[in-house]
This record gives sequence, C-alpha cells and structure tokens, in this order.
Amino acid sequence: MELELRHLKTIRAIAEAGSLTKAATALGLAQPALSAQLRRIERALGGTLFERGRYGVRATALGELVLERTRIVLPAVSELQREAARFARTRRDGERLRLGGTHGPLLGALVDRLADAVPGTTVTTCASWSERQLAELLAEGRLDFALTGACGSAPPPDAPHLTWEEVAVDPVFVMLPDGHPLARGREADLAALAGEEWACVPGDGCFGDCFTAVCARAGFTPRRMYETDTASCVHLVQVGRAVGLCRATFPPTPGITTRPLAGTPLVWRHLLGWHRAGQRPDTVATVLAQARAAHAGVAARSDSYAHWLARREDRDAAAARQHRTGLAS
Repeated sequence: MELELRHLKTIRAIAEAGSLTKAATALGLAQPALSAQLRRIERALGGTLFERGRYGVRATALGELVLERTRIVLPAVSELQREAARFARTRRDGERLRLGGTHGPLLGALVDRLADAVPGTTVTTCASWSERQLAELLAEGRLDFALTGACGSAPPPDAPHLTWEEVAVDPVFVMLPDGHPLARGREADLAALAGEEWACVPGDGCFGDCFTAVCARAGFTPRRMYETDTASCVHLVQVGRAVGLCRATFPPTPGITTRPLAGTPLVWRHLLGWHRAGQRPDTVATVLAQARAAHAGVAARSDSYAHWLARREDRDAAAARQHRTGLAS
C-alpha cells in the first residue's frame, strides 16, 4: 500500500483526539474500520505509530516522526490547492474584477473609472468596516483588490502573500454642524473641541487609539465616542449632538462643514491590496492608476480639502524660498 494524504490526515486525527474512539467519531468511521486502516498504515510505514493504553493512545517515536512531517506536508498541500484554485479562477474570470473597500467615496469612484478604463469587464463590490476581513478575503482569493487604509505610519492589515500599495495620504478632518463657531474658521484647533462629543465609523485598526493619543496631547480625554454607520454619524453632526471625524475627501453634505485640524495631528493612508499570486502586473498597474485618479477626483470635489491643499502648497513654496535665501546669504 502506498501512503496517501488521507492516511496522513488519519494519523493526525488520531493524535489530536487521543483515542481511536474519538478519532473515529471525528472522521465519521466505525472504530473497527479505523483500527484496520491504522494497521495498514503502520505496515506501510514499517512500524507502530501509536501505543494503545487504557486511557487512549500515545505516539511512538516513529509516530512522532510521522506527525512532525504531517505538520509540514498537510499545510503545504492545502496552500497548493488554494493557489491552484485562485490561479484557475483568475484565468477563468479574466473579465471580472471583485473589489472590496471600507466606508468612504473612493470605492464608488474607482468603480466608475474602471467602467471606462476596462470596458467589458464585470466589476463587483464588497463593503466592510473591517480592514482585517478585507485582507482575509484577499488571501482566500474571494476578492481581487481591496481599498482600505491605515492610520499614520501603522502597517496595513497582516495576511500572507498580500501586497499593499499606497494610493494617497490625506489629513483627517472634523465634521461640524454649519452653525458651530469653529465652522467659520479655516481650521479647527483640537483643544477647542475638548467639550464635544464625537462620532466616527467603526474599524478594527488603530485609529481609535491614535485619536485618543492626540487628544491627550491636546490636554483632554474625549467625553464620548459614538461608533456607528456613516449615515448616523452625519445625522448626529447635523443635529448638533456630536462632531465627527472624517477623511478629507468626505463629500459636501447639507448641514455639515468639514474643517482640517490645526497642525494635522492625524493622517489617513489610502491603500490598495491584492494577492501576489493572483493578479497580472498589467491588471495591477491599471487598477492602481485608476485608484489614484479616483482619489484625485474625489479630493477635487471637496472645497475644504482643495483650500487645505492650496495653503499647504503656499507654505511649502514659502519654506523653499526661505531655504534658498538662507543658502544665498
């Protein structure tokens, strides 16, 4: 008898269960059938794999050797099966792009641009507030690309074999009701918002911790944070119940004014992710280019963001002139 993968799985199941009775139940076999199969496996391997005792079974030295190999072989074969399935889907569904994204306007803008850039390709979307979930869907081959993000210099969601590329970096803005005193200024000082209640959309990254840290540096602890969906955040701000945190690309909304936070204490990095083995380089280049163009278009539609960018460019130009003057003198 030649050793097969199912035999290795049987050996592992027996070791994990600790008894032939429990292993047989887990494998859906009768115990006599499992015992007979184990004897055939042991004959093929040339020795006893388990010592039978009153309280179950225990691996012999040969059994430990075989089990150690199963810990390498079985995961490797499972990964091979996943890679093969992903490769087959990529070739079979070459005219389909499955996109995932967190909350925000960028996913819709990317879908719109891809409709023109790759006509004839079917684009489907999946939205989630969880960056980790999107990374898992990419790793499993259930998404082709994911638009997500990270706070400041935080790393992207960790999953094997994924590549993440930066699309853009935005300041984090504050959403204020139109009648709020700080809505009349160019920017809002975070310390001046110490008495407010806050609203933001949920996420499983470090954004909440980063926000708490910058508030502490500004000398206060947020009174309350409402974590809820985008529509509810907008409503809470519109009625004056809270002020909200948003990306600078947040679209114009009736009743709400968005303003940058003075000193830009928080930034958000937009990221595009994909599985290295599942995408052709030309497809990656197209989707990444369209994602960056989509961000530029969304940013251009935000007056407050456009003004912030213009002021930053003026400051950078002034700093460059001052530097040149200093060198000349």
